[in-house]
Amino acid sequence: MDLLWVLIVGGLIGWLSGNLIGRDVPGGVIGNIVAGFIGSWLGTELLGPRGPVIGGFHIIPAIVGSIIALLLFFALARGGAFRRR
Repeated sequence: MDLLWVLIVGGLIGWLSGNLIGRDVPGGVIGNIVAGFIGSWLGTELLGPRGPVIGGFHIIPAIVGSIIALLLFFALARGGAFRRR
């Protein structure tokens, strides 16, 4: 049950971050979960463990980190780093 809760919260964090920057996260639900996990790690490293914890995620740093990770991803994708030739 804990794993399911972590996946749901990670997916919601990724979905919320994508909506805040106005872009769809590539990969659908899996992409949202991955963005939430990466964002949680990045945000906690940058801001420290602050704010409320839901499902093992510090919500504020996770959302900030997820936004940063998505902005970096979209900047690299637009620059051609992920395009097929």
